[in-house]
Amino acid sequence: MNTMGISQENLVKLRSTFPPGTRVKLLHMDDPYTKIPEGTLGTVRHVDDIGTIHVSWDGYGCLGVVYVEDACQVIPSGSND
Repeated sequence: MNTMGISQENLVKLRSTFPPGTRVKLLHMDDPYTKIPEGTLGTVRHVDDIGTIHVSWDGYGCLGVVYVEDACQVIPSGSND
């Protein structure tokens, strides 16, 4: 387990689920300074060593989805969601 509390096993799973280029939808972001609405779509850039999923949000720039605190889901290929 690294210093931020994510196990190596969970980090491998995150990186497998969210490889660069994956399209995602924001479900929840627990950040009072962020104005990215839930439901916003984006493209994964990378997953860092503490499990943050860095995403380029459509029309909102780049911001990380923090492991455990925030949530996003993979948009299946070919989906218009």
